[in-house]
Amino acid sequence: MNDVQYICTVHKSFSFVGIAERKERDKTERRQAILTAAQHLFTEHGFDKVSMRNIAEAIEYSPATIYLYFKDKNELLFALQSQAFGQLAQAFRAVSPSGNASERLLALGRQYLRFALEHPELYELMFMMTAPMEAEAACDALVPWAGGRAAFDQVAGAVQQGIDAGLFKQANAETAALMVWSQVHGLASLWLSKRLVIFPEDRRHALIEGALTLFNQVLQTGL
Repeated sequence: MNDVQYICTVHKSFSFVGIAERKERDKTERRQAILTAAQHLFTEHGFDKVSMRNIAEAIEYSPATIYLYFKDKNELLFALQSQAFGQLAQAFRAVSPSGNASERLLALGRQYLRFALEHPELYELMFMMTAPMEAEAACDALVPWAGGRAAFDQVAGAVQQGIDAGLFKQANAETAALMVWSQVHGLASLWLSKRLVIFPEDRRHALIEGALTLFNQVLQTGL
């Protein structure tokens, strides 16, 4: 092979790689465009009132194109849920893993509640809707509900840290973490479902903060 032939061969090779990478990038961008449009429509109109056709029309795709990326609406919802867990994980990363475990757990609870109150539609998708979980069950992942598991492990890690430091009296970090999750999820659900209207509006945030602090104290006393 002479120099010219070699250069042509290398050029063709790079061109093929470039085309493949561009196609993959375009595919990723189209998928994200679908998810972005879907989240906007779901936030504006509610999950039940938005169809795959509505999403396709919003970004001027054919419905058939949407189905190339998502088998059905449940699968699309699960993809959005996974993205939302990424946002929650980012919020959790603002909490330092070092220092006092009790303060860390309290900070994680505050971040969880802030996320729920600022993104109610995402919170519903992550923790209350069954549709995305049906898609999750069908995907046969190595780690069931990886997004939820990662969020739970953050809480369990803080509890274990407190147990190791002698701050928390519970013996089993996983059991205690489930109790913590149930508590904070309950507070978020009561707020989002407008059940806290029994309290004056100007007292609700203080009551939630007080409940979080009290629950943290219960963990420390072992009652």
